[in-house]
Amino acid sequence: MSDQLIRSVEAPYLKEEIPDFSSGDTVRVHVRVREGEKERIQVYQGVVVGRKHGKHTTRASFRVRKMSSGVGVERVFPLHSPLVAKIEIVQRGLVRRSKLYYLRGLSGKAARIRERRQA
Repeated sequence: MSDQLIRSVEAPYLKEEIPDFSSGDTVRVHVRVREGEKERIQVYQGVVVGRKHGKHTTRASFRVRKMSSGVGVERVFPLHSPLVAKIEIVQRGLVRRSKLYYLRGLSGKAARIRERRQA
């Protein structure tokens, strides 16, 4: 009963245009940034380290890791947030884990992820 009630309350806030991506994929996230009165789109591109809470709840989120000036930067994005304007898939990754936290300890060529070929 309560599960059905939660789904009915969350339904209007869910986005439909979310691409099907998973851990290991390189994505380009377009984020809305407000600076004073102006709003602009900032692009954040990196590897998806993990996803939480599935796809069909407002609690769903994903973590993206990128290298910035030789320093690893991770950012968590709520999947259905209005601040996330668009998600593009740049490259599909071939990984055997759902959470890629081991990338934090790797650098350079060791941190590369093999590309999943589309057949």
